[in-house]
Amino acid sequence: MKHLWLTAWADIIESLRAKWFIVYSCVFGGIVVLLFVFGITESRIMGFTGLTRLLITYIQLTIAILPVFVLITTVRSVAGDREAGVFEYLLSLPISLAAWFWGRFLGRFIVVFLPVFLAMIGAVIWASLKGAQIPWGLFLSYTGLLLAVAWCFLGIGMLISSIAKSSDVAQGLAFMVWLTFLLFLDLILLGIMIREGLPSDTAVLLSLLNPLQVFRTAAMVLFDPQLVILGPSAYVILDLFSETGYIIWTIVYPVSLGTLSAYAGYYLFKKGDLP
Repeated sequence: MKHLWLTAWADIIESLRAKWFIVYSCVFGGIVVLLFVFGITESRIMGFTGLTRLLITYIQLTIAILPVFVLITTVRSVAGDREAGVFEYLLSLPISLAAWFWGRFLGRFIVVFLPVFLAMIGAVIWASLKGAQIPWGLFLSYTGLLLAVAWCFLGIGMLISSIAKSSDVAQGLAFMVWLTFLLFLDLILLGIMIREGLPSDTAVLLSLLNPLQVFRTAAMVLFDPQLVILGPSAYVILDLFSETGYIIWTIVYPVSLGTLSAYAGYYLFKKGDLP
């Protein structure tokens, strides 16, 4: 455990010095600042105003940006070290492969989740100073959702990084995975449903295996419990899960997917040719 946490800490320090982390932090911090500047907290939509309105907008933007940021930055973790010859140096140290791999995973998770969470904390502090009401239930739900997003795509990124032999290939695979998830939100799934004559219930259930679709729908549920935006698809989702059950699914399923992907990445990393 000592080596695991030391590796995690080393990854955190390394990430804090990297240019991508500065850009990453500025993006999410800048989103919150811009939302305040443009008066989002003073607007109203579907009865929501104040900090609730800001959090709704923030979560929609974050779900669109966070996955690709996590994938692109994470896939260079193992593949980049392989290219740089770090593994040869690593094998000479009294540290296990498990401690190194999971230490990198935990360190990177802290690095990618912390700026997103701190941006939300900053919004809460600013709203408190302005005397706005704090929707703690919504805040906790969004925190859990963002944690699940980061964990899920971090696990997928570690798997891709373990498969790829170079950082360029890893980045290409990461982009293709993200693009596949993105296309399956509507475009490809709609084409398959029409061509194969799939029942609408089956199509909806298949879409819920796509983590991006899960996050997108979860963000809708939190401000529109009846899912009016989705039309008839809402009946399938709510009948199968219920509102509370679906929120649980949107956290448990992505975290499980990320964990399984990370374990698969570790197995390939351990069994593969490290140098």
